[in-house]
Amino acid sequence: MKKERHPGVWLMTRAMYLLGCLPLGFHRGCARVLAWLLRRVFHYRENVVMVNLSRSFPEKSYEEIVRIKDRFYLHLASIFTETIWFGACRGERGRRRLVKSHIVEFDNTEELNHLYGQSGQLMFMQAHTGNWELIGGLGNYSYSVPYDLQVSAFAIAYLPLHSQFWDKVMAWNRQAAVEDLDFEGYVTSEQVIRFAFDRRDRKYTYMFDTDQYPYWEVGSMIIPFMNQPTRVMTGATKLACKLDMSVGYLRYRYREDGGYRMSVVPLAAHASECKPEDLMKQYYKLLEEDIREQPWNYLWSHKRWK
Repeated sequence: MKKERHPGVWLMTRAMYLLGCLPLGFHRGCARVLAWLLRRVFHYRENVVMVNLSRSFPEKSYEEIVRIKDRFYLHLASIFTETIWFGACRGERGRRRLVKSHIVEFDNTEELNHLYGQSGQLMFMQAHTGNWELIGGLGNYSYSVPYDLQVSAFAIAYLPLHSQFWDKVMAWNRQAAVEDLDFEGYVTSEQVIRFAFDRRDRKYTYMFDTDQYPYWEVGSMIIPFMNQPTRVMTGATKLACKLDMSVGYLRYRYREDGGYRMSVVPLAAHASECKPEDLMKQYYKLLEEDIREQPWNYLWSHKRWK
């Protein structure tokens, strides 16, 4: 991993590391305070949240929508504080800390391994549920059956932030658990197609966030999602079909003890036998099921529908 030399980034990451070394319980306590500030003081994107919730759940009363909104702000604050905590889980000692915390538990590693063995490469499609900023620790979340996938052959596609400063800070934070390992897979969405084709003869695992509003409308499609016509990206599934990957939906649910439960739902053993559009429809059907089960567990402050 390339070391960042920019003095501002260095100072920020050192401060985040020191704060992240505090216990997870401390960060969860801070999340409750931060949630109150976001909700009651700053009213952070409150209009966006209320519009998104009201349109997605037209059958719910105003009082129900407000309760979901309030729970969402606690969820959002937890993502922020847990992400700082995760940034201090570096090296072998940090990975032991990550494992001991049980912040994420992977339920069906056997299914993951089976899907991984179906074809030359594997693609996970996840959404902005759970705490997606913890995905860099995926190799540490199974407590029974070991993973077959290798960290050195794992790639995460991401959209760079507009601020170069925060983009570098978040790159440092997201790769905390793999910083000292042979990892080269933090790849921008613009580079990932070339990255995948250059490694098509290797057994790689790819992670895509595929629920955002499309970066560009060319090649996208419109489907019904959460009671609204929704424009969706198809780039990930087109890549999976082209390279005949196995494809799975990564389910990320909240646990009542404050952590997260992760599992994989198979979508295709051989994507080349499927249509990219059909895979996206399956993905959004599963995502909607998860949102309806835990309606606060989604990034409602994002301008998903434009």
